[in-house]
Amino acid sequence: MELPKKYNRLLEHIKSLESVVIAFSGGVDSTFLLKAAKEAIGDRVIALTIHAPFHLQWEIEETKELTKELSIKHVILEHTEIIPEIKNNPSDRCYLCKKAVFQGILDFAKENGYNYVADGTNFDDTKDYRPGMKALKELQVVSPLLEAGFTKNEIRSMSKELGLPTWNKPAYACILTRIQYGQEITKEDLQKIELAEKYMIDLGFPIVRVRLHDQLARIEVAPDRLKDLMTENMIQKIAKDFKKIGFQYVTVDLEGYRTGSQNEVL
Repeated sequence: MELPKKYNRLLEHIKSLESVVIAFSGGVDSTFLLKAAKEAIGDRVIALTIHAPFHLQWEIEETKELTKELSIKHVILEHTEIIPEIKNNPSDRCYLCKKAVFQGILDFAKENGYNYVADGTNFDDTKDYRPGMKALKELQVVSPLLEAGFTKNEIRSMSKELGLPTWNKPAYACILTRIQYGQEITKEDLQKIELAEKYMIDLGFPIVRVRLHDQLARIEVAPDRLKDLMTENMIQKIAKDFKKIGFQYVTVDLEGYRTGSQNEVL
């Protein structure tokens, strides 16, 4: 199906919802969905962002800027503590987390008279281990991009055509995916990961993950950037500064960045 036709199909689907709360992270998918919803149903859409210890502060600031640019109502719900069910990072963490977080969004929607809650799940998300999708289905959260059959590349293409600044934004999964399964999640470790990834981005590696295995940091960068990372000066500098952040050991993953690498043990 041609992209314009697929986009029109998306708009028609959103119109059928009449009013909707969109779980908004500021990423490529949810920004595209928000733009389409604004076009389809105007002020009957609202963006809702969860601010929990596992959400990066700079991402929260970006959601504020994007919703302002799109002239869309925006609500931020604060969660100051880590959800008890996920504290020990079980393999179904994503399911438990999504269940708790989206139940709160559904409660907001019901209290404020919105018919549906929607998220930015797309067709490509069906290809990886994503237990959170089970929670969305159980809670009857709608996924318009998935329903319309949009892939990630198609979302980027349409986002560029619509003039959205996120069209080429690197994918940035939940920071909890950086911590190995079974390791206790602490605010201190989340802060270390945030600092380390921001450090790497500032060094010129926009596609990066810092995975945590106990107190060992496993750095993933885009495979074509490994040669830039693996110089003697760069390695020494990163190791020194990561230890200042609080990591005991620092390693580089020779396979480079890939989605879901923590799931490889499952």
